[in-house]
Amino acid sequence: MAGQVVAAGDIDVDFLPIIYQYLRCLEKEQPDLGRVSQESSLKVLELQRKIQTAREQVRKLPGVEYSREEQLRRLEALRKQLALKKHLLLKYKAKSEVQH
Repeated sequence: MAGQVVAAGDIDVDFLPIIYQYLRCLEKEQPDLGRVSQESSLKVLELQRKIQTAREQVRKLPGVEYSREEQLRRLEALRKQLALKKHLLLKYKAKSEVQH
């Protein structure tokens, strides 16, 4: 995935199932608090891998390289463009209705 742009919706940040599984492992181990099972350790490693993958994907999101202020300036510029385009569409639509 090196160099690919990732969409925000494509990033898997669903950590709750792994956390839930880890807590279930801990509940099973409760009588022996001094010992952590291999299953619990594997769940922690799985969560760490998933978090690392999410971090790597977030770094590939478009616009992440810009500061917050630059992102806000770009967003405002896009909003102005959108408003202008909507205005023009309404104007041309009104003209075409008048001509018919």
